Amino acid sequence: MSTALASRAKHDPSQQYFAHPDALIESGDIGPRTNIWAFVHVFEGTRIGADCNICDRAFIEASDIGDRVTLKSNVQVAEGVVIKDDVFIGPNVVFANDPFPRSKRHLASYPRTLVGRGASIGANATILPGLRIGALSMIGAGSVVTRDVPARAIVVGNPGYVTGYLDGNGKDRLKARPATSEAAAPLIGGATLYRLPRITSYCGHLSFAELNQSLPFPVSRYFLVFGVPGRQIRGEHAHKKLHQYLVAVHGSCSVRLFDGERSEEILLDRPECALHVPPMVWSTQYRYSADAVLLVLASDIYREGDYIRDIDEYQSAVAQGPGR
Repeated sequence: MSTALASRAKHDPSQQYFAHPDALIESGDIGPRTNIWAFVHVFEGTRIGADCNICDRAFIEASDIGDRVTLKSNVQVAEGVVIKDDVFIGPNVVFANDPFPRSKRHLASYPRTLVGRGASIGANATILPGLRIGALSMIGAGSVVTRDVPARAIVVGNPGYVTGYLDGNGKDRLKARPATSEAAAPLIGGATLYRLPRITSYCGHLSFAELNQSLPFPVSRYFLVFGVPGRQIRGEHAHKKLHQYLVAVHGSCSVRLFDGERSEEILLDRPECALHVPPMVWSTQYRYSADAVLLVLASDIYREGDYIRDIDEYQSAVAQGPGR
């Protein structure tokens, strides 16, 4: 479509969106009350929802953009990108869509990149192809995102890594709760933080837990997690029936708990503190110290079918309640 034809189409009274006369719009699928500003190029095959704000010089190939999305100036959205509702994308953000680009070579189909509801991406960030950016996550300015971003995670750096999580509303950064004085402190989702006995003598220290007291379930399995690079995350799943009991026997790590609505973070940094994670609580472990050794006691043997690894599946199961 020529610029002149695009201008006439944009100013047709039947259109319910605003477009600057210098925008080039080849798509006929744009929602009401959306504003498209100067020198924006919207390719054919793109869908843009309602109440969006597309700022100067944005370049949008065949993509799917939800409602109430803000694209600041010079954003480049490659073909195959799906942006859900209420997303903010800062100036000069680039979405790539070819993992191994060559001049004059075009893929038959492009990897799908998904930006979840309410996510924010800071200025000058680069998003590699085929990734999933979780709902309500926050990506810092200048980050280069090379792997999936968990929901409500805060990511910075090149390559990007998780530095923290936001609360259930995605507004405030979680602060780790130290595992300190309480004998048995209740947490979200029925999780419990235990302070275990510590016995000290001339020959060292001893800490223990006893069944049906500070150890609330019979143990069928244990495993150790150690040698984790400090910027890596582990967990990112829930269990349908399995109970877990976490003890940092050396070093430290943070455990983020999520029950579908609320979040809480616990710092495990001493062997006389233990965290009971019951079924249907989403758990993530990160911020491992270089010397961290995490002991995990489990109520059953390994069963892959007991895991829920997809956050959307998890939240759907939580919404269904105990009778799911």
